[in-house]
Amino acid sequence: MGGKNKQRTKGNVRPSSSGRAAEVLAREGGAIPGFVGFDTTVTSELSYVPAVHGAEEIDNLVDADFRLVLRKLSKRDVVTRLKAVQDFGAMCQERDAEEVKGVLPYWPRIYCKISVDPDRRIREATQQAFEQLVLKVRRSLAPFLKSLMGHWILSQCDTYTPAASAACQAFQAAFSPAKQPEALSFCKDEILTVLQDVLLKETADTLSDSQSVTEEERETKYFRMLTSSLLGVKKLLSLLLQDDRAALQQRLALLVNSGKFWKYSKHKTPQIRGAFFEMQCALCEFTPDMVQSEAARLCPAVLLSIDDTDPVVLPHVWEAVLHVMSTIPDCWTHVNAKKGFLPKLWALLKEGGKGMAKGLHPNLMPLLSKLPQQITDPDLDFYTTFYTAFLQGLSSERAATSPSESAVIVTSFVECLRYSITQNAGDEQSQEKIRSMLISQQLLPLIEKAIRNPSLQNGPLFLLITEMLISWEKRAGLHCEGEKNNNKDVFKRLLADFWEELGLLCVRFVDDEDVDLQALEGVATLLQVMRNPERISKKQTQKKKSVRLCLTKTEEEEKSVIQGEGVEKFAQTVSEPVQEKALGSLQTQHFEDAVCQLAQLCLAHVNEKNSEKHLVFLSLLLQSFHTPRIFSTLLEFDEIKPGDDKWTGEKNPAVQFLLRRVVVWLAEVGRSDTEHLVEMVFSSLSCCSQEETTQILNHITTMGLEWRIILQIIQRAGKDPKTRASCRNWLKGSILGEQLLGLTAELCKMEHNSTAPKTPTSNNSWTLIGLVLSQNNNNESLIGEVYMEKMLEKLHTTLSETKSLSDAGNMEPLISFICDVASSFFCSVQDCLLLLSAEELLLTVFQLTAQDQRHTHLSESLLDKLKKVCAAGVRSLVQHCECEVRQGGFLHSAAVWVMKQLLTSNLDIKGLQVLVRAVQSLVETIVSVGGQASSVLSQFFALLTPSQTEWTRIRHALSPQWVKSPLLSNRHRGVCEKPSKDMWKSRDSNRLPAHLCVCAVLGIVAQTAAVLASGQKEAPCSSFLPNLTGTVSEVLYALQWCKELDFRPPVASAYRNLLAEWGLSAGLHSKVPMKSLLETLYSRSDSPRAFFHFSNMNLSKLSTLQVLCPLMAKEDRETLIALATAGIINWQEEENVYGSLAVLLCCLNANTPVEDEVIQAVLATLMEWRNSREDWFLFSCDLSDTTSEQLNLNVEMIRFLCWSVTHCPAVLGGNQWDFLLCSMLAWLETASENVSCLWNPWVQLFVCENAALIVTLNQFFAAPSSDVLEKLPTELAGEWKDFFIEGIYNLLLPLPVRITEAFPEPDDPVFPMAVLQSVGLALTCVPVQQLNQNSLPPRFIADQKTNLPEPLQTLLNTLCPLLLFKARPLQVTVHHMLEKVMPQLPECDGEGDSNRSDDDRDEPCLSPPAALMAILSTCEELCDSILAALQVGEFAVVQPLSVEYSCILAYLLAWKLLLTFFKSSPSHLRAHYAQYLKRSCSLNKLLLHLFKLMPENPICPGQGTETKESKTFFTESLLLTWELPHLACSVYYSTVQDLPAMVRLWWNSQEKRVSSAVEKFTSKYVSPVLSAQEISSVHDSTQMFDSMTVKARSAAREVIAIYSVDDIYIELVIQLPQNYPLGSITVESGRRVGVAVQQWRNWMLQLSTYLTHQNGSIMEGLALWKNNVDKRFEGIEDCMICFSVIHGSNYSLPKKACRTCKKKFHSACLYKWFTSSNKSTCPLCRETFF
Repeated sequence: MGGKNKQRTKGNVRPSSSGRAAEVLAREGGAIPGFVGFDTTVTSELSYVPAVHGAEEIDNLVDADFRLVLRKLSKRDVVTRLKAVQDFGAMCQERDAEEVKGVLPYWPRIYCKISVDPDRRIREATQQAFEQLVLKVRRSLAPFLKSLMGHWILSQCDTYTPAASAACQAFQAAFSPAKQPEALSFCKDEILTVLQDVLLKETADTLSDSQSVTEEERETKYFRMLTSSLLGVKKLLSLLLQDDRAALQQRLALLVNSGKFWKYSKHKTPQIRGAFFEMQCALCEFTPDMVQSEAARLCPAVLLSIDDTDPVVLPHVWEAVLHVMSTIPDCWTHVNAKKGFLPKLWALLKEGGKGMAKGLHPNLMPLLSKLPQQITDPDLDFYTTFYTAFLQGLSSERAATSPSESAVIVTSFVECLRYSITQNAGDEQSQEKIRSMLISQQLLPLIEKAIRNPSLQNGPLFLLITEMLISWEKRAGLHCEGEKNNNKDVFKRLLADFWEELGLLCVRFVDDEDVDLQALEGVATLLQVMRNPERISKKQTQKKKSVRLCLTKTEEEEKSVIQGEGVEKFAQTVSEPVQEKALGSLQTQHFEDAVCQLAQLCLAHVNEKNSEKHLVFLSLLLQSFHTPRIFSTLLEFDEIKPGDDKWTGEKNPAVQFLLRRVVVWLAEVGRSDTEHLVEMVFSSLSCCSQEETTQILNHITTMGLEWRIILQIIQRAGKDPKTRASCRNWLKGSILGEQLLGLTAELCKMEHNSTAPKTPTSNNSWTLIGLVLSQNNNNESLIGEVYMEKMLEKLHTTLSETKSLSDAGNMEPLISFICDVASSFFCSVQDCLLLLSAEELLLTVFQLTAQDQRHTHLSESLLDKLKKVCAAGVRSLVQHCECEVRQGGFLHSAAVWVMKQLLTSNLDIKGLQVLVRAVQSLVETIVSVGGQASSVLSQFFALLTPSQTEWTRIRHALSPQWVKSPLLSNRHRGVCEKPSKDMWKSRDSNRLPAHLCVCAVLGIVAQTAAVLASGQKEAPCSSFLPNLTGTVSEVLYALQWCKELDFRPPVASAYRNLLAEWGLSAGLHSKVPMKSLLETLYSRSDSPRAFFHFSNMNLSKLSTLQVLCPLMAKEDRETLIALATAGIINWQEEENVYGSLAVLLCCLNANTPVEDEVIQAVLATLMEWRNSREDWFLFSCDLSDTTSEQLNLNVEMIRFLCWSVTHCPAVLGGNQWDFLLCSMLAWLETASENVSCLWNPWVQLFVCENAALIVTLNQFFAAPSSDVLEKLPTELAGEWKDFFIEGIYNLLLPLPVRITEAFPEPDDPVFPMAVLQSVGLALTCVPVQQLNQNSLPPRFIADQKTNLPEPLQTLLNTLCPLLLFKARPLQVTVHHMLEKVMPQLPECDGEGDSNRSDDDRDEPCLSPPAALMAILSTCEELCDSILAALQVGEFAVVQPLSVEYSCILAYLLAWKLLLTFFKSSPSHLRAHYAQYLKRSCSLNKLLLHLFKLMPENPICPGQGTETKESKTFFTESLLLTWELPHLACSVYYSTVQDLPAMVRLWWNSQEKRVSSAVEKFTSKYVSPVLSAQEISSVHDSTQMFDSMTVKARSAAREVIAIYSVDDIYIELVIQLPQNYPLGSITVESGRRVGVAVQQWRNWMLQLSTYLTHQNGSIMEGLALWKNNVDKRFEGIEDCMICFSVIHGSNYSLPKKACRTCKKKFHSACLYKWFTSSNKSTCPLCRETFF
């Protein structure tokens, strides 16, 4: 076939050529001979390709998508097959039924193959898909059932449970339970064929392809199918009807007759063996006749396999054993039981079932019942061996370590024992011997073992023995049930013998002096179980279901037949031991006799030998046996002591025993363990009346016993309701109450005075106090309420004293105990806070939690305890109190105390934090209760809110420093009566003003209350918190105060951080209606001395107007302008014109339209003031005596003039311009004369506004529009340039130096940073000419080498040191000024160092300006120390405005200046400067520093995720507002742009880690931008070359240079690398004409060298190369060392000639030659070079 490798179109239904040929053959010759499908399975069903006539038509019935999926099912890849099966199932679910039916003819073969796939996921998915298919096609599946059903049954027995479950689900979806037998009957022969073929014919190699499947996988599949087939036979037999089973018997006989089939019983795979025995069970159950015929092989196969203890096999083996014994009566004729069966059974029993007791032992009793007489004969030996092995199995390792295994063995043992005794209940001597052996040699040793073994005690043994004894008593007629039993005497003797031997056993234990307490407890446990079997039975039922006897229905029937009526009844009892309703108790007298005997024996040991163990045992006995007979028996040993008159007449034996014995034992000194004695007390009290109980307990209370014992008695008294009721009078009585009150007082006194470590006695006492205060029942306290209140009062008094102690740390244990007691009390006792003493105690706890640990000296753990106690108390208070906060109550007192702390305590941040947390916790607890919380919160909030007078007082106490920031930023207009320098210096107090503290507490309360409000949609927070609007306005004021201080004081910054942490940094304005809040704020700003407490009413209104003006209507603003203008024009001598001028400016700044006449009128008025009131203008005056009102007036005039220049310069006439410019200059002169007064914010404002006017004028005269220029006076521009600029900058230039001299500390609060910023903006406009001809005082440095003119050198020496001053605005200003003069400095160096002779050094070097290099050197050292700890690639985060920040900023700015200087230098000087940088290693250090300062991802902030179009610090220009990372990136970009060769040299010299990081960063962020700029500069270059043209290709990053002279034509292609400039630029040859090859190579090498080693652009390198080539054509010969005319670094020509050969060389090349060769000979002729 052609086109073998072509892709076939999806959905192509046209068959291949072979398919068409088959169709033609069919048409011509009828049927297709032998075209059967590719079937490899055990079925004979048709294959995927139909072997019928009309294949084409049938194939077309299948949907194209189905066909594609079916093809994929035959692929080898597991994932492909799995996906195909899943897709097939989905398609069956989604497609129409008709489409799915088209698949049915091909499904059987595919299903039969993939249902036994090696991958279990595919098998599971196959069954799930089959279910979808069945659900879709329904009855249409019928014709294909026979070919499917065999593998369907196999799949239902799959060893992978999910796959089997899915197959069963599909089967149930196809057939209802009633139809399933019918369907199986229809296909039974086909099913059995499939199963028989697998079991008898198939092998691992026939089931799988040996070439494509590994041997291990083939074997696994084969074993799995064998297991499934065996289980399949079982399933088939269980589902078929009896008639169908009979029809199959003949075929089943063929299977069973096969020798291969019986070998499966010994197969190496456990799953196959287990399935084999399961199948045998089914054969026995459903085909007993056939089994009978095969008994000779079946019986040995099953009965001799009982030693197969594999967990998979054993349950099925034993099921098969029981089935065989039931089905084949003569089974033992085929097996030698004595030699084959029983030895294996004994071995199994001795080993405890080898860890499979749960599967083995429940089958033993049925086995015992099936064993015939000939097997068990002689019975005595058989039973002895059987039970001895049983008991040995209980000692096996697995049984000893597993309680569940042990329980199963014990249960089975007792069941078998009961059965054996019941079976041997006759009077014959042999049966008597058997019974005696079973009791004395088997049961009693087991009981003895259990007594010594706690795990057996906790098991079911004792309960099972008790049930057995009750059963015997019933048979002996002791339960009076009228039961007819002929063996009564036998069972009576049996019981007597048992109790006699059991009594001796117990006595042997109890009478042993060295007996272990554990063994005594075992005896007690046995007797307790026998006493109360029903209670133990319930416990075991709840704890764990007992092991049940599990038999099939048939087996139970057979068992009853063998055992008879009595045994049947017994079996029922055994099978459900713990569910027996009428379990009853032991009725025999022997039991109580044994207990009395043991009690007397115990008492004897206690009396004679003071045995503590026997005392504990006696206590345990009395817990269950507190009967008068027992107490009477115990009293027989006692004699009445004389002097006991009070109790002499007592008749109750329990009371007598209690008083004569138990109380005496309790009072013994040194007895540590008394719990058993307390139990003995209550065992005795259970036989006493309530009155007797009260008297006895009162007597015990007053005996002076340890408090530990009293605690145990109280705990035991409250253990259950019955005991509590009997002890109520004692608990509520005065005797116990007084004793406990005395104990409380004693404890508080002892703990208060003692510093010694606390004893356990003390702990017990506190536990006792906590118990009696907290424990209640039905809302009733444990003790009397009077005593409880007195105890609480004492605790509160003690706790209150700890607050006043300086060494409160010593009180920790006492406080801890009180905490425990109070916590229990608050949590347990309802309405506990109705007691006044309880509220006082709670208030004291709250106060301790709300104070700083530095005052209370409490540990963290103790504080946590106190907080929990407080929360519990508040919760209890709010839950059970009315919704009113009453005076004197806890909440009222707490609020008053908190207010006192806030207003008078001068809290620091830590103290406020603790107090706020305590109040917040209190409010959260109130909110969490719900109910009346809103009412309680409202009253509590009102108590915490200061009065209006109090608010005003604490607001006035705030520092006035806040006014500085809004004043200088033109957001506030205010005055200060008598400003002083100290007033503006911040006091480093760590105490918070009271106003801030109150705001924080109220803010937290309101915010927490908002949680409650959010749950009540109709009730917003403001509705139930009184005066919340006023509180919110105060919080906003506090926040604004901190903000205006710029958070400079540490305490303000810490306060701001606290509020941010608490979520209050935005205030609480969202919690109240905005309208009411604005009304409150406006009313305050309009009232005198309210909001701005040091200004008058006019200024207050003015500041409000300034804020509101932009929001006012246009008409209102125009009205204001009219009023203000009238006020200015109609001014009076005594009138304050400042307000009118300020209002006018507010409106003008809000873009209110105004007529030119108004501006002219105002200007005329100002000029009038200049003439008549010159003192208002502050010209040439001392500003230290000037008031803030005068300064404000000048500021407003300057602002008005500035606005006029900006908005209406054409309105100004010549006189007005003269007035404006002269005033500006005069004000500037005043400012320069009053630098020392710049501490005053109003003076700073005056200077800043004047500087802003200068900037405005500079901008105006720099580029005036043509329209305005025509209207200006003609001589104005000339006067500005010739006179005013010089005057301005002669005054401005020295100003930064004078400011830094007057204020040397930039961190000083009075430092005029705003002035430096404003003056800096003005200085950035300075013309270069003014800098070159400056009038600064001369400043020179000794030994400073310089070629600069004196003014320039003075400028550098003056300004460069200011780069290091820690004031960012000043550093930026200095940089801008020096940047203007840098391009002029290289001109002063001329041709370089002309004094140096050519032979001095290899390459000439020249230092950049010394002043700049000195600063650079200083900064370099500082940066080295700052960044030393970081490695290249790690980003240094520098705190803004820190010392480190200013150092690094100065360093980077200095390098920016140096790079500007370098870029401005001509090529030959650039080489000299580069050589200097190379020798000083400055550039190397810079690059290392830059890679610690540049961010790893230099994306401009606010752009989201990084993309190719993202803006980076390299694509965006550097602005004045730069930060260090952007500046570092800018410096790096300038460095690689201007010094590429030096950067490349540095990069090549770095270690691999550094060079990799540098290359990765540069290639990603820098190279694309730099390459594009280089290409663009070639494009945009205006440089013209004779005889050379240059072109650029931006896409390919190529530059093409074409040199053409006469007949010579040279084309060079310059390729920039990806990591430009780190990688070398490659030069490739294009076309060349008229140039020799050698010369051509030389020129290419030269160009490559120039571009690689010269620090410049590509155009500069090309110019240098062209110059070199031109010189060559002019006749100048190459230097024979570097083979270049022009030197690569210093651009010199060959001048040094050899006297012998006359060849000329470069000086630098010769120097290198001499130093590297260590000779002084000519490189060519080898003669000595002179």
